[in-house]
Amino acid sequence: MVFAIGISPRDELARGLGLELGPRGGVAISTACAASAPHIWAIGEVASFEGRCTGLVAPANAMAEVVADRLLGGAAEFTSVDDATKLKLSGVDVASFGDALARTEQALEIVYADPARGLYQKLVMTDDAKTLLGGIFVGDASPYASLRPLLGTQLSSEPAAYLSASGMEAPAGDELPAAALVCACNNVSAGTIRDAVAGGHADHADGCTELGALKTCTRAGTQCGSCVPLVKKLLESELKKSGITPSRALCEHFELSRQELFESIRVLELASFDEIIARLGTGRGCDVCKPVVGSILATQHGSYILDGGRGGLQDTNDRAMANMQKDGTYSVVPRIPAGEITPQKLAVIAQVATDFGLYTKITGGQRIDLFGARLDQLPEIWKQLVDAGFESGQAYGKALRNVKSCVGSTWCRYGVQDSVAMAVQLELRYRGLRSPHKLKFGVSGCARECAEARGKDVGVIATDQGWNMYVGGNGGFQPAHAQLLASDLDDETLLRYIDRYIMYYIRTADRLQRTARWIEDLEGGVDHVRDVVVNDSLGLADELEQAMARHVDTYEDEWAATLADPERLRRFRSFVNAPNVPDPSIARVSERGQFRPATDEERERGEAVLVAGPTIPVRGAGA
Repeated sequence: MVFAIGISPRDELARGLGLELGPRGGVAISTACAASAPHIWAIGEVASFEGRCTGLVAPANAMAEVVADRLLGGAAEFTSVDDATKLKLSGVDVASFGDALARTEQALEIVYADPARGLYQKLVMTDDAKTLLGGIFVGDASPYASLRPLLGTQLSSEPAAYLSASGMEAPAGDELPAAALVCACNNVSAGTIRDAVAGGHADHADGCTELGALKTCTRAGTQCGSCVPLVKKLLESELKKSGITPSRALCEHFELSRQELFESIRVLELASFDEIIARLGTGRGCDVCKPVVGSILATQHGSYILDGGRGGLQDTNDRAMANMQKDGTYSVVPRIPAGEITPQKLAVIAQVATDFGLYTKITGGQRIDLFGARLDQLPEIWKQLVDAGFESGQAYGKALRNVKSCVGSTWCRYGVQDSVAMAVQLELRYRGLRSPHKLKFGVSGCARECAEARGKDVGVIATDQGWNMYVGGNGGFQPAHAQLLASDLDDETLLRYIDRYIMYYIRTADRLQRTARWIEDLEGGVDHVRDVVVNDSLGLADELEQAMARHVDTYEDEWAATLADPERLRRFRSFVNAPNVPDPSIARVSERGQFRPATDEERERGEAVLVAGPTIPVRGAGA
């Protein structure tokens, strides 16, 4: 296999002017960032420094500072490229820094790899395994933020302890030296952040005690955002030293935690983001608080998730009601409760895949995934599926994904309960329920556990007396086995307990917190959950059950609702004024002047607009 990785500089203008170019393209620059002709400068991806173009924001910022200094008569120089970076490629976290390829003589590499989970983590150390030289993380880049500033320093613990994939207990935390670079994009050191927290900034003489204020006055975390976890960690550490309890604010726009925000919205009966931020927050919101508010509103009101101004709150997948893939197409996942499907419905899926040329795959959750659909094709695809009796599988949302099941007592000679019927009942009951993180259930018909129920957020295992209910198991980067909550339950009691458990989780968990981590953070852990769910220790049982009953009673399939409303279908046109059938001769470009400003309504719906303009030649695959 051959991979072409990197950037191609757009240097056509420089070529036309006769400027000196780099060996692989780009405008050749000196240490002053000056081109070969006077009064011309180049920065960013188009600049070729020492024969190399770099598509990263930190070197571009450094070049900009050099040019600004030179224009003001200074003598600043650009001498090296900081290529440490953290990216997310097609849903996979990737990060590298320092001597990631171990080119240093006698460098020692500490590697943990788990191909089954898609994880690879490596630290490069000096030969005595003490000084950090670099690292690479694929699949789980969580150690990057804390290790990047420690580059060139001695670690206080053995290197493997810093890798999340090793399963070892992480060190309590190395004290970052004041000069350690925390934010490479804006060249912010740990010392600068500590000074700002302590009150060493003119605009915050009393100190920055909130993340938003700290980001504003230091600029740390305001560009690519990968350093925000470390900035927050430094803030909390400095506040604790001063005897101040760190804020649990959701973001700089809401001082409330997610749990407090959920309860405030419920009690005040707020129904729109504008109402919520006017009453409970400040500013216009961000990509942290908007999806959280959208999820809370969907949970509490049960209405169509993109109506009432809520479309702009959703992530890309929720807005399209499909999962975007790495090539810009979308996947379609119809719900197949418990994996039970008729031959007629299988034939419909096969026909849809054939009609639209989609790649098909059976998922680990007993569903069929269809890949390769364009945005404008989604309504056509879903019309065929909805007409055949399918509905959305919510594979795009932080919601119930699926309920996995074995064949149970209907077919299996070991089965003691009808696991398929129970799984179908659970999936239809909790379908579409928005939550802090995605949810997966499993139902096994006997103790042989063929549905892997103890690896799910809710696991149900049959006994000869009824059902055992397990909670808090899930996958992710830190897999966890579910813990037993109650034993030998009848069907009615099982549903009541699941209602209470899931709704209590939705109300009290933090943003993007899985059930396993939520239970770990609760004082009392699973014993506390058992007291709330089984013993009703907080007196919330009726309230939680009623909240779940409202969801069950008001559920409406999102794709069926979309197909029935022409206004909702407008979201699925490539451009708001384009014909429904795409013209294959039209190439989508983002050149200057090709898009007019969107109206407020179009902006809320996230739509693009095709306008008349000069023809722009686009070189195709056969050109």
